[in-house]
Amino acid sequence: MINKIEGLIAAPFTPMHANGEINLEQIPAYYDFLQKNGIVGAFINGSTGEGVSLSQEEKVKVTAAWTALNKEHKALKVINLVGGTSYKECIESAKASAELGVDAIAILAPFYFKPASGKQLAEFCAKIAEAVPQLPVYFYHIPVLTGCNVSMYEFLQEASTMIPNLAGIKYTHEDFMDFLSCLSFQDGKYDMLWGRDENLLSALVLGARGGVGSTFNYAAPLYHQLIKAYNEGNFVEARKMQQQSIDMIRLLGKYGGIATGKAYMRYVGVECGEFRLPVKNMTTEAYKAFEADVRALKMEALFSKI
Repeated sequence: MINKIEGLIAAPFTPMHANGEINLEQIPAYYDFLQKNGIVGAFINGSTGEGVSLSQEEKVKVTAAWTALNKEHKALKVINLVGGTSYKECIESAKASAELGVDAIAILAPFYFKPASGKQLAEFCAKIAEAVPQLPVYFYHIPVLTGCNVSMYEFLQEASTMIPNLAGIKYTHEDFMDFLSCLSFQDGKYDMLWGRDENLLSALVLGARGGVGSTFNYAAPLYHQLIKAYNEGNFVEARKMQQQSIDMIRLLGKYGGIATGKAYMRYVGVECGEFRLPVKNMTTEAYKAFEADVRALKMEALFSKI
């Protein structure tokens, strides 16, 4: 049986020093911050964590920092994204992840030479998964960044027979028809983790019970209230919470995209530095305007607390 994860899994930012080097010293406080705010897991080295901008050595160091804390506290499920474009490199990362004690790994679609079918994608993932048969394996579906638009239902049809340790999918896309088909596949066998924070409520309606998100880092109370309202049948309140999530997320677009997430972290008191190039970071002047816009949301009680 697959152990499905319920609740909020944060996709942590990788803290950086001012010189652009990774700041491992910040991770223990970050771990405690997530735990305190009711987060059940950490999806590390993903898009939010700048995994594609880190070296292999850096990704191993980040993984070691998170798993060392987990061995001590056992509070968060740690899922490590291992890549990527080269299955050989992904296998190296997967084996290192297993040695370090992650709870699961995730695999990203090749984003240069792209698989054209569910079978090709499953064959690529199977090469990596078979190297760590003891570990649960997730596929990370984010076609807006990978350009791989293979249907996940088609992928599951192929992968279910090729990958015995496949646990599920982190689904960061808006195809609700495909998502529901994956939820229903083989009587709901696989763990389908929703990856679009701005429409989490819609995924809950379809049957999702776990999600992975960047905004869970700094606004966990908002999503806890959303889920609670939905579970209690208070759909008016649930929709209100989702709209506040949307209003908050709109500021990411206004201030340049993914790097705005680290500005939100600074706003709640967790300094993560800046994103690496080529991502555009916020100027000091822009941050002042951003702070004013965040205060105008009037949702201070819904942000995570230190």
